[in-house]
Amino acid sequence: MNFNNYNFTVTDRFVKYAKIDTQSDPDSPTCPSTEKQKNLGKVLVEELKAMGIKDAEMDEHGYVYATIEGNTTKKVPVICFCSHMDTSPDCSGTNVNPVIHKKFDGKDIVLPNDKTQIIKFSEHPALAAQIGNDIVTADGTTLLGADNKAGLAEIMDAANYLMTHPEVKHGKIRLLFTPDEEIGRGADKVNIKKLAADFGYTMDGETLGHIENETFSADAVSIIIKGFPTHPGFAKDKMQHAIKIAAEIINRIPKDKTPETTEKKQPFIHPTAINGGLEQVEIKFIVRAFDTTTLLQLEDELRKIAVSVLTNYNKCSYEFKVIEQYRNMKEILDTCPQVVDYALEAIQRTGVKPVLSSIRGGTDGSRLSFMGLPCPNIYAGEHAFHSKQEWVSVQDMQKATETIVHLVSIWEEKS
Repeated sequence: MNFNNYNFTVTDRFVKYAKIDTQSDPDSPTCPSTEKQKNLGKVLVEELKAMGIKDAEMDEHGYVYATIEGNTTKKVPVICFCSHMDTSPDCSGTNVNPVIHKKFDGKDIVLPNDKTQIIKFSEHPALAAQIGNDIVTADGTTLLGADNKAGLAEIMDAANYLMTHPEVKHGKIRLLFTPDEEIGRGADKVNIKKLAADFGYTMDGETLGHIENETFSADAVSIIIKGFPTHPGFAKDKMQHAIKIAAEIINRIPKDKTPETTEKKQPFIHPTAINGGLEQVEIKFIVRAFDTTTLLQLEDELRKIAVSVLTNYNKCSYEFKVIEQYRNMKEILDTCPQVVDYALEAIQRTGVKPVLSSIRGGTDGSRLSFMGLPCPNIYAGEHAFHSKQEWVSVQDMQKATETIVHLVSIWEEKS
């Protein structure tokens, strides 16, 4: 297939989507956690229908489903492409103003509306591969939302290409756009039966050419400490302070098992919040490891730290709660290696060297894989996500779009 004469729509779509505030809210019990995510869902449904995809719809939970019908006589597995619509609560997503920096020259990028926000070439090594490319950033006051609106735009542009180029043979393709991935709930309300796909791909990775077949296994841990309060004026030998007990527990976490000191496949224990006062405190943790055995060992180590600390406080008690979040998708993907192999070949066909790697995190694909949809993660080109210095390359988004088209063609060829 030839993209030389194709007028890519991915950049225009991305800029349009980035301007729509879709920040999710971890403290909201609803699905989606914020109604504004549906504003983008409505836009996506309208655009899909304008392409001629008649069954595009958004359900009551904010999930968008659509079908590109197959155009081959072969029996081809149904392939799903998935991206999430929400942006991270870590940084403002209101009034996002995308800025396109044409023909990047290797110099630091000073963001126009907050000149203290500088994307330094020395601090962003991925920029070395972007000389001459067009870089999209926010204006310095918000995140950009390339995580994951770059993925959305790439899937939408690939859909546009397939709908306007019927000569590209492919099987049935399902599209899935989810809310609330950034707060760990992206797959909560996915209707797998309705989706009816055999294999899937999330478009939510970072560097050009990368495909990720492995994620952390992840749990959330909550330790609730019940202290013994007294009046501070009469506290000697009586008060047992829940906040101070919590501080002791956190301080005993081994320094070599925290995010600040780990990389690659090293696991960690990470406190994310402390809430409460003298009488009761809740410490929230996330625990991450690439295999379940190590994950459980870390949780046991954390429990033993809490028990050890509490032995010095005879009037206090604690609760230790574990909530499973997701598991390493490699356990599933290893049972169907062609899913990853075809993606690597698709990347190679675009003229990019494919790289197989791991994620120090998770994607919707982690959960979907264990729900019956084996689902590795393909690069979307997003960098420095969850921050005001987030950026994405126009040319990388175009290559990701090409990858999707080649990938569905490969599935048809090999069926």
